[in-house]
Amino acid sequence: MSHFLPITLDEVKRLGWSQVDVVVVSGDAYVDHPSFGTAVIGRVLEAVGFKVAIIPQPNWRDDLRDFRKFGAPRLFFGVTSGVMDSMVNHYTAARRLRHDDAYTPGGGAGFRPDYATYVYARILKEQYPEVPVVIGGVEASMRRLAHYDYWSDSLKPSILAECPADLLAYGMAEKTMVKIAELLASGAGMEELWDLPQVAYRCKNPSLHIPVIKLKSYEECLRSKRAQASNFHIIERESNKMRPAALVQEYDATGMAVVVNPPEPPMTADELDASFDLPYMRVPHPKYRKRGTVPAYEMIKHSVNSHRGCFGGCSFCTISAHQGKFVVSRSRQSILREVELVTAMEDFHGTLTDLGGPSANMYGMHGRDLKRCAKCSRYSCIQPSHCDNLLSDHQPIIELYRQVRQMKGVRHLYIGSGIRPDLFTECNHGWDYFEEVVLKHVSGRLKVAPEHTEGEVLKQMRKPGFENFVESKRRFDEICRRAGLRYQLIPYFISSHPGCRLKDMAQLAVTMKRMGYRLEQVQDFTPTPMTRSTEMYYTGIDPDTMEPVYVATRPDDKQQQRMLFFYYKREMQPQIRQTLRKNHLEHYIGKLLGS
Repeated sequence: MSHFLPITLDEVKRLGWSQVDVVVVSGDAYVDHPSFGTAVIGRVLEAVGFKVAIIPQPNWRDDLRDFRKFGAPRLFFGVTSGVMDSMVNHYTAARRLRHDDAYTPGGGAGFRPDYATYVYARILKEQYPEVPVVIGGVEASMRRLAHYDYWSDSLKPSILAECPADLLAYGMAEKTMVKIAELLASGAGMEELWDLPQVAYRCKNPSLHIPVIKLKSYEECLRSKRAQASNFHIIERESNKMRPAALVQEYDATGMAVVVNPPEPPMTADELDASFDLPYMRVPHPKYRKRGTVPAYEMIKHSVNSHRGCFGGCSFCTISAHQGKFVVSRSRQSILREVELVTAMEDFHGTLTDLGGPSANMYGMHGRDLKRCAKCSRYSCIQPSHCDNLLSDHQPIIELYRQVRQMKGVRHLYIGSGIRPDLFTECNHGWDYFEEVVLKHVSGRLKVAPEHTEGEVLKQMRKPGFENFVESKRRFDEICRRAGLRYQLIPYFISSHPGCRLKDMAQLAVTMKRMGYRLEQVQDFTPTPMTRSTEMYYTGIDPDTMEPVYVATRPDDKQQQRMLFFYYKREMQPQIRQTLRKNHLEHYIGKLLGS
């Protein structure tokens, strides 16, 4: 019989459990759906026989009864801030507090602390000092080594140096979490878990029997931004390998260090299918009914995830660092089974809102010769050029879309995930895919992300030249003209990215005006841990070349760059004119503000 994982003591008693094996503490509300990591880990552990309970969004400001309601678990506490880093969840790029939270019932803010993983782990260790605490999720994963923290404007050591967790499982970590539970259930001590792949731990003067790279210490990085930039180059290079070395970084004068073991090999399609095929209820826990819907769930409840990972290598993105560079795709049968589950939902009225992943059109793509992939450390399979070993045929995903469209109950299939036109070539059915998407899978607007127009900025972003967007728009307009459609191609852009000066933003605005755009989908660059862009923001150094990079770090500089997106708003034009004059960019005034 299908059931939710228990979140109350009454539910545990109804299941007849005298003790829980694993308790997962999460900063998100509990949504039992494969798009939410807490549910995935809980279901994966349940599938191999463990009793799992969840404490979602516990109150950390009262007498801490939420943390004690299940008592001590038999094996360990799992801790995650949720689907997002708690600081990204809480604050805007201008460091202003957000007033909503998409992962909370009713969308209300204030149901998780800043640095949630740190706070939860600390409380659990105070309450249950003998019970192991294993941290994971995006916040822990992206902070596993020394990192710049934008919200405190400081270089922080590994999260393991500042929170009392016993172990960190990074990345998606389903296989790792099962191995942790099985070893602890067999009576293993925590040090016996240090040999597991895809974990990080702290110890003094570590001695390993596998290939190891010793990074510059946290203290060295505090003294020298060049040391931090050099470290990141190594970290990124190793994370892009199929078989990377272990990484070791000391964080204090006594020799205490964090060790990051190499990850598990990429999952197979069968393993990924097994994770998605678990008996999820696919809805938020009924306890939340009176509090309102969970906005993040409402966005994805009628969508299906087709794959994980991304080989795009964008400088500002955390996906490859968390999910991995190597794309793992679900089988078509598994995807179709999930579509059937969605179409059977009571509130489904014929529209699938998405079928995709980090990039919609990477489904089914992989290296032709995996032996070559095993030797590769490129950050991207498509930048600065397409790898000749990449199988990037779009025909399988075209056929998948067609099969889904023919399924009973499906009236519309829209593609909400980002599409990468830089994957299209004349011989991989990419432009055929593009036409299929425009004609069959767009509800009026298709979103793409050129991110900028200027070559030097795009180079630092590791994005293709703007001519790629120009060609995409030309083909989009031609498809729409032939079909008699009045659709829009909506570009996304970022301001204040490292390497971007005010003149670059002025030229972007002029280019958009010439193309007839009034931009809406824009964002100011927000530094998040463990991305190349963030390292450049903090250090002012390109970690690939170790050369200086211009960075707009002052709030007024960032605001000036963002303001240029909105050249068409009359109320902002006097300020734009003044800013351009002040920065000796008068020649843009007529181009931008003239009729």
